[in-house]
Amino acid sequence: MPDLLNLQTLIAAATSGSFAGAAKRLGISPAMVGRRIQALEQEYGVKLIERTTRTQRLTEVGSRFLVKANRIIDELEELNEISRPDAEAMSGRLRLSAPTTLGIKRLAPVMAELAERHPALSVELNLSDRNVDLVAEGYDLAIRIGELKPSSLIARRVGSYHFVCCASPAYLDRFSVLENPEDLRLGRCILNLNLVPRDEWPFETEAGESFTVGVRGNIEIDNGEALRTAALAGAGVIYVPVDLVAEDIADGRLVEILAGWRKLVLQIHAIHPSRRFVPGRIGAIIDAIARGLRD
Repeated sequence: MPDLLNLQTLIAAATSGSFAGAAKRLGISPAMVGRRIQALEQEYGVKLIERTTRTQRLTEVGSRFLVKANRIIDELEELNEISRPDAEAMSGRLRLSAPTTLGIKRLAPVMAELAERHPALSVELNLSDRNVDLVAEGYDLAIRIGELKPSSLIARRVGSYHFVCCASPAYLDRFSVLENPEDLRLGRCILNLNLVPRDEWPFETEAGESFTVGVRGNIEIDNGEALRTAALAGAGVIYVPVDLVAEDIADGRLVEILAGWRKLVLQIHAIHPSRRFVPGRIGAIIDAIARGLRD
């Protein structure tokens, strides 16, 4: 019978793409990762991972072995669920990927509350605006904003992401008042590279008529905090998530403009791999995130 730690180490090495990545995820040294995988290979008399100085890949036997290893870990998770059916007894480790701004502003407080309520639960929150490959990179759960591409992943809607137009008082003092979205063509905008297209900002009238306005500017940024900082410095108008600038607007550092027109609203989904058994902690964390986004 293989050691469960060795199986978990193999899974971590295969999904992270390197012994160093597996070591960081598991909190051990790369040398220990190597010893655990070597122990599996010696126990079964097969080569599981081929390594060179630059690359690593599963052997054909290693790929089949990984499928079985995942199944064994799933079975163990299921046994733990049976023995501790109470949600208040959540334990184990979960890797979560989320967009940067949403993670900082909304998800970090949810994780703090979970950590307080469930000290035996360990959540690794990775913030990035790229869409990670959940299976290949070993994530249990991801939060995605916007339209989802067809896939085998299981998705659940957990909230909505609202956008706003705003600028600094200093910028608005230098330019004429922006009373209509078309007025944006005459001003200077800071383009958000996370919007596609970056220079076509969407609006909707109170009657529900949708339209876009072509905007221009000499600054283009792909990070929410950098967009916010540039706007605070008076560089122009930004079109960004409300979460990013709500405190600045409340305190007067930024001023909302064009409030009479509806802005972009995107759906927020929690997604996880389709598995025969889904640990209860995944559902519990999704519930907590949905409550946090509603609040």
